[in-house]
Amino acid sequence: MTFSIIARDPVSGAFGVATATAGPMVGALVPHVRGKMGAAATQAMTNPYLAIDALALLDGQPADAALAAALTNDVEANRRQVVLVDAVGRTAGWTGSDCIGFAGHVLDTNVAVAGNMLTGRAVIENMMAAFRAAEGNLARALLDALLAGAAAGGDSRGVRSSALLVQGSQAYPDLDLRIDAADDPLAALDHLLGLATSGSYAEFVAEVPRR
Repeated sequence: MTFSIIARDPVSGAFGVATATAGPMVGALVPHVRGKMGAAATQAMTNPYLAIDALALLDGQPADAALAAALTNDVEANRRQVVLVDAVGRTAGWTGSDCIGFAGHVLDTNVAVAGNMLTGRAVIENMMAAFRAAEGNLARALLDALLAGAAAGGDSRGVRSSALLVQGSQAYPDLDLRIDAADDPLAALDHLLGLATSGSYAEFVAEVPRR
């Protein structure tokens, strides 16, 4: 019941996740980033440990091996969906056979898209195309992809919450934006991104200590 995109910026090395769903508070469990290591989105019958474990395993193996190893610890893996990207842009994905259709994922270098309980495959295909065509920074490209997915039909039950998470080289996120419940959470997320990247808030963040 969720559609998500994860990506790595090949220039800066930053990672990001954008996600939306018909339920509330999608930002609480779906998006995961481990600075300098990778990003993941875990959804369907969400198991956060799939993302946590897979990201931890990226220390010693590529995305596909890390995800495969994490899945072996989940006895209900067929109910899960997860995508993962590692520090050099390799991606991996899993859509369990018990995920409600339309359910699927699309993988490319530095970017992966996944969704379940969607109106059709066009949702994830349009998200991938929009990300590739986007101009500007990683956060904007991720949100553009999410908006394209919604325009193609999105979650078959509608959208009530959304989130955008971006982390660069620091130990804390550059952006952690969440719309936990709203009639139009993607418009609200778009507005929040604008506030976060301009004006007084952006000036404040520029003064936050960095290492």
